[in-house]
Order: sequence, then C-alpha cells, then structure tokens
Amino acid sequence: MRALLVEDYAPLRKAICQALREAGFAVDTTGDGEEGLWYAQSNDYDVVVLDLMLPGLDGLSVLQRLREAGKKAHVLILSAKGAAADRIKGLNLGADDYLAKPFALQELLARVRALVRRRYEVRDPVIRIANLEINTVTRVARRAGERIDLTQREYAVLEFLALRAGELVTRTDIWEHVYAFESAAQSNVVDVYIGYLRRKIERPGLARLIHTRRGQGFVLGEQP
Repeated sequence: MRALLVEDYAPLRKAICQALREAGFAVDTTGDGEEGLWYAQSNDYDVVVLDLMLPGLDGLSVLQRLREAGKKAHVLILSAKGAAADRIKGLNLGADDYLAKPFALQELLARVRALVRRRYEVRDPVIRIANLEINTVTRVARRAGERIDLTQREYAVLEFLALRAGELVTRTDIWEHVYAFESAAQSNVVDVYIGYLRRKIERPGLARLIHTRRGQGFVLGEQP
C-alpha cells in the first residue's frame, strides 16, 4: 500500500519511513507542511501519517485542507504526549486515529495496517478468496494450505488486489498504490508482476483466481 509520511524531525522521519518500507509500503516523505499538503493533494494515498508540529503549515491546517478538498485518505496524526486538545481537534477535523509521542514503531505499523483495512472495509487481517489466504500482518500468502514464495513487490500487488477482491482494479490503480512518487518503474511493470503472480498462485486442478479484463484491468476472485 502507499503511504505519505509528514514529519519534520529527521531522525524520527527516517526511522518511520524505514519501518513502513520494511513492512511493504511504498512511502513518500517530507518534513514540511506545505510540501506535505501538495503530496497529499497530488496523489491517492491509502494512509497519511501526519505530525502536528510542522514548518510551513501545521498539521491541523494540512488535515483541514485535505478534508475540504474531499481527499479520503485515512490520516493517523502524531502528537506530543499530553496534547489532548490538539488530538481532539484533529479527530474533529477528520483524522481517523492518533498516536502520542513517544511510541513504539510496531504500534504505529499496527495502526497503519488497521487504517488500510478500514479504508477497504476489510475487518479480518487474513483475507480469504476461495482457498487463497493472504495474511496482511505476517505478509504470507497460501494457496490450498501451501505457502507461496513471493517477493515484496509481488506481495504488494497481491494484497492490493485482495483488498478489492471481486472488483475491477485498473493498471493505474495498482501503479498508484504500489509505487512511490519518484519511482522509475517501466510502464509495463504491472503486467509483468501480474504474470509473476499467476505463475505462483494458479495451480492445476484449482479454480483460476486472477482474471484479466482486456483493456480495463484485473479481478481477483473465483469468477471472471
């Protein structure tokens, strides 16, 4: 999934960014509120991790402008311990969750994953499509009980399709949610990774799960 991190304290920004990337997220980062607003308005993020104390434009103003512009990305605000008034104001402005500093990176990751599931209306961290299981916490996929060996990018594409199981997912959708803003990936990369997934997921004697809608995109499910 794709995340935007807006945090002005460079060491913390670096640590969070690394944790998110190791967890499989495509991450864009900035330490400036104005630039963070530009990123958030210019791209379709699954989650925005937003500090409140920012140069250029404070986090609450960034959040307010995002909601006024109709941006629906789930927002996790970061605030100083004890700043209850700011957290309350943030929630009232449309934030989806908050985390007080200092915090454990594993808790932040758990909250970010929960927000992604909430965005796609998926409650169970284990997504099941027929006999295919995708564990969004351990990032392990299994078909008919057999573990599937996936690269990080292959898993990211599969998870995005699984979160929208049964729906048509366009190539542009996949590109925008799996690759960071400055990615230099080639234009055919989505089709390449769909091909990789097919070779690893499809099994003789089992129902086909990845279906192509010519000129439109892909559907993950039992029916084409």
